[in-house]
Amino acid sequence: MRKRRPDDITSAAADRGFRVLSLLTGIVLVLLLTAYPHVAMDRWGAADHVAALVLLWSMSAGLVSGVGFVPAGGLPRLLLSSQACLLALVLGVLRILGH
Repeated sequence: MRKRRPDDITSAAADRGFRVLSLLTGIVLVLLLTAYPHVAMDRWGAADHVAALVLLWSMSAGLVSGVGFVPAGGLPRLLLSSQACLLALVLGVLRILGH
């Protein structure tokens, strides 16, 4: 097996390093949704499943991409990326502010 040299890495290769902002986003969402689950409720006290879904998606994407794991498949790689973490977080905040 041939060893990779740093100059062999192309720009299309995945960056497997830590992403601090994504990891912090995931950790904050874990703590928030565990300590204060009412954040994913509407103004009448009923569970808002869409808000919970996108916040948990943001949490999962933040934790996965934050530790540097890059899934092999195309769709999981897209859904668990740092960009997906940010997108889901924005969607969740907009959903919560719309209550």
